[in-house]
Amino acid sequence: MPPPIRLKDHERDARLIRSRMLFGGVALIILTMLLMIRMYYLQVVQFEHHSTLAENNRIHVQSLPPTRGMIYDRNGLLIADNRASFSLTLTRERAGDWEQVLDSIIEILELDSDSRELFEKRIRQGRRPFEPVPVMFELSEEQIARVAVNQFRLPGVEVAASLVRYYPQKEHFAHSVGYVGRINEAELKKLDPVNYSGTHHIGKTGIERFYEEQLHGQVGYEEVETNARGRVLRVLNRVEPISGQDIYLTLDSKLQEAAELALDGRRGAIVALDPNTGEVLAMVSQPSFDPNPFVTGISFKAYGLLRDSLDQPLFNRVLRGLYPPGSTIKPMMAIAGLDIGVITPNSRVFDPGFFQLPNHKHKYRNWNRYGDGWVSLDLALARSNDTYFYDLAHKMGIDRMHDYMTRFGFGQRVALDMFEETAGLMPSKDWKQSRYRQPWYPGETLILGIGQGYMQTTPLQLAQATALMASKGKWMRPHLARSVGGLQPIVDAEMPDDIVLRDNKSWDAVSLGMENVLHGTRGTARKVGDSAQYRIAGKSGTAQVVAIKQGERYNSDKLQERHRDHALFVAYAPAEKPAIAVAVMVENGESGSGVAAPVAKQVLDGWLLDDEGQLKAQYQPDERSNVEVRR
Repeated sequence: MPPPIRLKDHERDARLIRSRMLFGGVALIILTMLLMIRMYYLQVVQFEHHSTLAENNRIHVQSLPPTRGMIYDRNGLLIADNRASFSLTLTRERAGDWEQVLDSIIEILELDSDSRELFEKRIRQGRRPFEPVPVMFELSEEQIARVAVNQFRLPGVEVAASLVRYYPQKEHFAHSVGYVGRINEAELKKLDPVNYSGTHHIGKTGIERFYEEQLHGQVGYEEVETNARGRVLRVLNRVEPISGQDIYLTLDSKLQEAAELALDGRRGAIVALDPNTGEVLAMVSQPSFDPNPFVTGISFKAYGLLRDSLDQPLFNRVLRGLYPPGSTIKPMMAIAGLDIGVITPNSRVFDPGFFQLPNHKHKYRNWNRYGDGWVSLDLALARSNDTYFYDLAHKMGIDRMHDYMTRFGFGQRVALDMFEETAGLMPSKDWKQSRYRQPWYPGETLILGIGQGYMQTTPLQLAQATALMASKGKWMRPHLARSVGGLQPIVDAEMPDDIVLRDNKSWDAVSLGMENVLHGTRGTARKVGDSAQYRIAGKSGTAQVVAIKQGERYNSDKLQERHRDHALFVAYAPAEKPAIAVAVMVENGESGSGVAAPVAKQVLDGWLLDDEGQLKAQYQPDERSNVEVRR
């Protein structure tokens, strides 16, 4: 029998529909209310926040890097300039696949793989992805045109005009002024991120580095409105940057040129100081280099040639070169001996051509192996007699020698504003015990008395010690900046105590001996002094590069050129009223009086003589006999 047919329950269906409609209506009302609450929250409660976000998408703050201060010599000659240049910039945020964009740049401009590596390194050093990073400088007109034609292939790439550091004097002031270069990662961590935003270069060496804060200036900014592609539509607000301060140096370009000509292409260093002020009048380290390629990024190949050159053009011999001072320290040794009282101006020593310590067989040779007989202080300086100063060093002892030589600036940094200066070495008993775990031997005191042994000095230290001789112990630290921003530079550096002697006449006694080096009948550099129009007080020196065995004689023909002795000469003039002190070091020049002394004379002439070759009026001597003074 078939099942019964079930009748439809219309009442039940109607109740189901009504309950569903009620539920749907309530859900719709709740959702509508939630939507209205969310809209109220976004549009009313968070109105300021979202307005700011929207405004930031439209308005950007761009940094305006300041113009770097310029550098001049003491006469207003421009040494460091800012030159307009077109650079290629890339903004990572707008470039997308920026590595692909770099490949396109290399292809379009037909550059080599080294350039690709350099560009990538610069991009990775970029501080913010939305800031344009210069990847290539000094674009030519053809390169600018190629970028413009292929702009559709180079998203985020623009050609921007900017000021780039330029050194019109090139290699002439490379070691004193230094150069700027791109900011590296280590420097980036130490710099003020706000003040250096938009700045891509920083002082690396020399004056550019020491006075970086003054030369850099203060960053500015501008608020700009941009479109969706980041292109600037208009400037809304602008705060101008504050340019860096200009610096006038103490260096004189004419004297610098005269010093370079005097070296005549030889490896060496020259420093000229004003002993009355500490101003550095000339500072030459040869060979030198052109700093301009370092500004925008020197190629690996070009840098390798400079770095690996045997002549070391990148090495600042004036500040970092360490050389035995040789006999150039004998005037300072004489001052120490007179002040201590172990000698007088009339003290005499018999020189048979050598000196021997009591109860020792070893002979410490005088450069004149035949000896000079009885030698006084004046003759010992004029002849550069080693035996006299062996005897003096033995009487003084290492402790007192160390004390007096330190007062003359040896073994310490002497300059105010030269970042790269090294301290040199003035040895002592404690130093040797710490360094070698050995005692100090009497023979080491003897050779230290003639500027050999462990002692190491820079040409700047020799110039400063000579300036102290000229000023009779008045300390004025050497400095390169004459004015910064129109004001005298303020450098936080302690001035050493002046050298005050028990008898001020000791300065005159040693000065007369130094004058007789050039103007005395037995002076080692009398040929140079005979041609001078003024009195010069000087001292020659020869520094050994390789040791000579006991009993052997120096023979330059058997030595390689770079193993031959260094030639040194220090001087100040006019002797009666010093206006300039000079230190000259000619690497492997062999003869202090024959090679270095004529170089010093040319530098002195460059400062004291006028264009007609006559002694300037302010340097005319007082009435004084120009004969050799004997004691």
